Amino acid sequence: MFKKSDFNKIKKQGSIVFNSNMLKSLTPIERYELLQLCHRRKYKEGEFIYYQNDPGTGIYFIEEGHVRLTVTSAVDQNPDDKYMKDIQAPSEFGSMSIGYDIRRFSSAHCLSDCTLLGFFKPDFETLKKRHPETAVKFLEAVSTQAMKQFELAMKKLTESLDVKTAYSIIFESQYDSSN
Repeated sequence: MFKKSDFNKIKKQGSIVFNSNMLKSLTPIERYELLQLCHRRKYKEGEFIYYQNDPGTGIYFIEEGHVRLTVTSAVDQNPDDKYMKDIQAPSEFGSMSIGYDIRRFSSAHCLSDCTLLGFFKPDFETLKKRHPETAVKFLEAVSTQAMKQFELAMKKLTESLDVKTAYSIIFESQYDSSN
């Protein structure tokens, strides 16, 4: 039998996944399938969830609390050169680590006590086996978000640099045989 606190916890978790902008292309049933595979994790204020350049292992949905994402420049450059973004529920972060073998772009640490829902690579593998259509739609949502970020980054690069320099970065990485 469910206790009222159990029901409230499930309701709150569902609200996070159901209000996620990234998951809006999934039906309510598909979001529920995803929610069933999420893991609830608690973090203390000041605790790091992951560090920049760590292997990406999963996406996190914020249930409670505030998280700061921080990107710092390479050590050989200016270590004081950094970007920070504070986020809270119903935000998600770390989405590029699902379906792609990419290291973390940022560090994530808690500005307050936090409760997060984690959806990790093994969970995605389970989703692919149980509900392949949902897994495809989820990966499409992640890819769409990444491409929108890429498009915005290229626009900003071409505004800051000349077009030749901005696009040479893409073409060199795409056609460089050492990658």
